[in-house]
This record gives sequence, structure tokens and C-alpha cells, in this order.
Amino acid sequence: MMLLSLLSYVDRTALALLSPTILRETGLSATQYTSMVSAFSMAYLIGNPFWGRLLDRYGVRVGLAVSVAVWTAASVSHAFAYGILAFAVARFALGFGEGATFPAGLRTASLTLRPEQQARGLALAYSGGSLGAVVTPLIVTPLALKWGWRGAFLVTGLFGVGWLLVWALVSRDPRLAPKDASLDGRPPPAVPRLTDPSVLGFMGAYAFGGLPLGFVQNIAPIHLARGLGCDQATLGHILWIPPLGWEAGYFFWGWIVDRAATRGRLGPEFFRRLFGWLAVGGVFLVAAALVPSVPVVIGLLFLAMFVSAGFVIASLAEVTHRHTTAHAAYLAGLGAGSWSGLMTPVMPVFGLLLDRRAYVAAYAIAAASFTVAWLTWRLASRHVTRAGGPLRHSSA
Repeated sequence: MMLLSLLSYVDRTALALLSPTILRETGLSATQYTSMVSAFSMAYLIGNPFWGRLLDRYGVRVGLAVSVAVWTAASVSHAFAYGILAFAVARFALGFGEGATFPAGLRTASLTLRPEQQARGLALAYSGGSLGAVVTPLIVTPLALKWGWRGAFLVTGLFGVGWLLVWALVSRDPRLAPKDASLDGRPPPAVPRLTDPSVLGFMGAYAFGGLPLGFVQNIAPIHLARGLGCDQATLGHILWIPPLGWEAGYFFWGWIVDRAATRGRLGPEFFRRLFGWLAVGGVFLVAAALVPSVPVVIGLLFLAMFVSAGFVIASLAEVTHRHTTAHAAYLAGLGAGSWSGLMTPVMPVFGLLLDRRAYVAAYAIAAASFTVAWLTWRLASRHVTRAGGPLRHSSA
């Protein structure tokens, strides 16, 4: 699962990394570029709950083989794109296929690990995404400098073929069967409703708390290039640093959650305090638009991604603590889908702001998302408490 999420982020991050070169050679604007990103996000919004339900019902072995084959073909197709329509279609197909990534990671962690290990297991499964964001500049930049940006997309397609060969072997693990063994023959509980306040609060915390991850990935390269004068080679040398904060954040916050679970403190009060502290992290991101130093900006982006990873892990841990693991992939799909649904309208706004060089406004919007994430979850959790909603993991 870690290699799966790594592969997904290599494929999706390559366009963001190479965007300055692609925009210059194709004549596309930043607004058109963010429209491509929105096409990915729209398909990702559809694909996450779709693949989540499919993986919960039929298992991860066949479902992932199909999804990775789809997105590998879509990734390669970028090499043959010339205009906005071709790029948008390629991004849409890539986003739909990659929708299986994180639902599969949460379902696998839920089926194979004890409750007090699941947050760290989830962090490991999801950490490939942040690791992919770290290694993509180190891998893709040399490929693009040697064979051009089109050649880089052809090579990344080979990574997908390699993963499918590995998956054919490791997916034979009997713990990955479609049925949840923890139910002991009992029928699975009803699928969590979208109108459930705890589900709505989870989706809000995941979407708004995770928005800075997409912002740093897709917007920071253009800001660094246009606003601070970094060329493509320099971007390749420094853009692996902010995702290290993302990677460290997954494991740090996963350890915090598992530590609370071991001590029997994984309840509403724990998550209330955790989300409150995470909301303070917005100050790190907004400051990045106010300083002219590239090293300082990179450090602030590192901290912002570290905090954003906390929202992802904490929201997933909280919602799976309330609901059954039988629908773990679906819940993860709702979380990633809600993030994508938010990114779809927001990215074109960021593109317009970048074309106008309104960097402070763009960073301020992204920074405010931390506070919105906390407020959304807080309001929903109050409603759940008053309504007497479930507070414990239903299959525990």
C-alpha cells in the first residue's frame, strides 16, 4: 500500500513539478493549468467513493489491479498531449483511476492490524503519497532534463507496470479477502449515511485540513518560479523538502493517535484538543507569501504540510473509531473525495490569483482552511454528542 500511494503521487505530481516548462512550451496559462488540476480533482471526487464501495464489497486484489492499469495508461497519455483538452482528459482519467489508492490503504490497515496499531499502519500506507512528493523532483527532473517532459511521462508509466507485477504476488494474502473477518459471519452494518453529522464533520476536517497539501504541490512551484525567480533545475533541487514535513507528519500524528488508543484515551476530548492545536498551523502557511527568502519559504511550506498531514490522520482515525471497519474503504473514499470536491472549484481561483501575482491572497485562503477544518469538525461533533451518536468503534 505504501508503494501504491507512492506511485500515485509520482504520477500526479509530475505535472505540477514540470508545470513551468510545460506552460512555457505549450503556451498555456496558469488559469488553464489549474483547470487541468480541477479535471483531476473532479474525477478523483467521483473515483474515491466508487472504488471505496467496490473494494469493500469485492476486495482489494482485483480492484487495485484494474485501477492501477487505468491510471498508468492515463499517466503515459500526458506525453502525447498538446492542448488544454488533451491534458484535461488525461488528468480526468488519472484522477478516476487513482481514486482507489487511499480507500485501499485504510481498508488494508483495518483488516491486517490490531486497533492500537492501525493509525501507524494507516500512516505507513498513506506515507507513500508524501514520499512520492519527496522523490518525484529527484526522479522526474533528471528525466525531463535528459529526455524532455514528454519522455519523463513515458518513464513514469513503467513504474505502474512494475507495481502491477509486484501486486500479483503480494495480493494473495488471505487477510485481504472481500469479507471482513472481524464480523464473525454476521452481516455487515448499514453503510454510513452522508447525512450523519459525524461523517459530515469528518469530510469537512479532511477536505479543508488537507487543502494545503494540494496547494503546496500545485501552486508553490509557480510561486517560487514567478515570484522568487527559481528555474526548473532549482525547483527540482528544493521541492522535495516540503513533502518531508508531510511524510514526518503522517508518522508523528499516527504515533500520537496510537499512543492515545493504547492508553484508552481515544475519545471525543482527545480529538477535540488535537484538532484545536492543528488549527493553529495556518500561521506557518500565510507567512510563506510575506518573506522573500527561498529557504525560509521552503521551511514554512514544510511546517504547513506537517500540520496538514495531522488533519488527514486524525480525521480518518476519528471516523473509523466511530464506525465499523466493514466500510473502511468507503469512508476513506468519502474523505479523499471531499478533498477533491473542494479542490475542484478552489484551484481555478488560485490560478487566477497567480496570474495576477496576488500571492498573499492565495496563501491567505489556503492558510484559513486549517481554521475552517477545525470549526467544521467542532460543529459536527457537538451535534453528534447532543444526539447521542456512537462514540466507540462499532466492531471493537
